[in-house]
Amino acid sequence: MRICLYGSGSRKINKKYTDEAYELGRIMAEYGHTLVFGGGDTGMMGACAKGIHDNNGKSLGIAPEWIGNFEPLCEECSEFIYVDSMDERKNKFVENSDAFIITPGGIGTLDEFFEIITLKKLKQHNKEIIVFNIDGFYNKMLEMIDEMGEKGFLYKQEELFKIANDLNEIEEFLKTNELD
Repeated sequence: MRICLYGSGSRKINKKYTDEAYELGRIMAEYGHTLVFGGGDTGMMGACAKGIHDNNGKSLGIAPEWIGNFEPLCEECSEFIYVDSMDERKNKFVENSDAFIITPGGIGTLDEFFEIITLKKLKQHNKEIIVFNIDGFYNKMLEMIDEMGEKGFLYKQEELFKIANDLNEIEEFLKTNELD
């Protein structure tokens, strides 16, 4: 299965997050899944990619060439697709992925997360989406989404994404192929 990871590329992330991202990559490689990601060599993306590559897994990086001016790109990818824009990048993520895992990140990660759940809501895909809520990182956002539903701004009858609070929950999804 090809699993797209959304997450920060920041070099300033606390090691507890990047250690979890590395382990996620290791587990994905162990189960034979391919990492699809923004091609960054740092932060959550880089840590997960390192976990993949250190364990003989495969990865597909997707990024505009100019993003290298902002963050280093991963040179160990099994394959790399260069695109012209961030919109094209997000479209390629959808085309090349069977499921999505959202790890802690910033504005770019939130943009990707909200777009992918909006597309699922609008029935443009039916791929599994998992929020990897490491150390409660997304608790406030999840509370806000719940409140939006309680106030009638969201439909509550659909489960658009799952929440995993630790690697064991992610591994269960990968083991049981609940992501397909």
